[in-house]
Amino acid sequence: MKLTALEVIEKYPVIPVYYHDDAETCLSVVKACYDGGIRVFEFTNRGANAVQNFSRLLEYRNNHLPDLKLGIGTIKTVEQAETYITMGADFIVSPIVKASLAKVSADHGVFWIPGCMTPTEINLAEELGAALVKLFPGDTLKPGFLKAVKPLFPNLKFMPTGGVDLEKGNIDSWLDAGVTALGFGSRLFQSLGTADDYKWLTKRCEELINLVVVRTL
Repeated sequence: MKLTALEVIEKYPVIPVYYHDDAETCLSVVKACYDGGIRVFEFTNRGANAVQNFSRLLEYRNNHLPDLKLGIGTIKTVEQAETYITMGADFIVSPIVKASLAKVSADHGVFWIPGCMTPTEINLAEELGAALVKLFPGDTLKPGFLKAVKPLFPNLKFMPTGGVDLEKGNIDSWLDAGVTALGFGSRLFQSLGTADDYKWLTKRCEELINLVVVRTL
């Protein structure tokens, strides 16, 4: 039985968040992350080549990585959502809460993750049918925020994104606060290797998987 996007996120709760203008670089990054145990990847709609690069990633995923959930982030309009949903995105991530995005995702049966920063936004996301909320930006809200608001929303799951640190103490703090998953952006991709060698990224993903998955079992 095929797992839903949320089920895969819960099983593999480390989610890289990435964009690059060069398609080959994007492919190398996704492959390196996958080799490190990543099974959920968020490509972001943040550059001129986002659509064509996402298409390349989808093609490669469909042919070589069938168990990878590949979603698109930084979606702010219905038009953007429809473009990527039509292409085959497994999930949609938005930095905002918007009723029209909730509706278009639901109409197409695509998992929607809205970004929230306040209890009011979280409540609206829940009313619009969200099951998982992105806490954004994570380094501004911090684990203490989640600890305070999580009891108010017992049926929601949470994922911080934006400035989440790779350091074990920070990860443990978020896990202790009750997150379901963690989104890792630029700090994950700070290169420790050469431009054409992504073994460092594979190793870094392996380390993160070990830190997070062991705690969530």
